[in-house]
Amino acid sequence: MVRLQLDPFLNELTTMFEHTTEKGSVWVTLKHSSDKSKVQKNKMITAGKELEYKCLVRATDGKKNISTLVGAKEHQRFQAYYATILKARMTSLKKREKKDKKKAADADKKQQVSKKPKTTTTNP
Repeated sequence: MVRLQLDPFLNELTTMFEHTTEKGSVWVTLKHSSDKSKVQKNKMITAGKELEYKCLVRATDGKKNISTLVGAKEHQRFQAYYATILKARMTSLKKREKKDKKKAADADKKQQVSKKPKTTTTNP
């Protein structure tokens, strides 16, 4: 997996979305990470130093894997660019068909009436 800086990661993510507009998917995962080994973490904790946690962002299209670490200082800028990319590149999604509220309500009523058990009474 290739670890990139923030701007190259966003550029590469954009190209992944471009390549999968007609067919395919892009998976993006975010994970809380300190980017330190357990030994380094334990040494920092015993020394009384605070760990700087970052967000590990991974993206794959099934063929190519990329990742980056986003710190607290870069988080606002990353979030803005990431949202822009998602809004621009998710145009090939199919829109959901909305049901007319009146028709849906009528259909629900008909189903409820048909589900009621019929009781028969016989006159003696």
